[in-house]
Amino acid sequence: MSPSFFEIVQLSNGDYALRRIDDDSAPLVKISFSDEAREMMEDRDMNVAKAMIAAGIEAVGNVAHDIDWEDDELEAAEPQPSYTLH
Repeated sequence: MSPSFFEIVQLSNGDYALRRIDDDSAPLVKISFSDEAREMMEDRDMNVAKAMIAAGIEAVGNVAHDIDWEDDELEAAEPQPSYTLH
């Protein structure tokens, strides 16, 4: 399997997206900022989008490393409550 290369692009509607360079299908991730958020960032929205994507990739790596992929344990796991982080 050949390695995939990714790029962060700004879409025509102003959102940011992470996609494979060699694939025109739907992006893997999209980030959308409100007008208020864009105003507060003062033209640093691309840098914020990059930081958010980098943090997401790092978090996925940490979660994937901590997961025990045994089916028996996944079925027996208690459901976890969901939280909204601000």
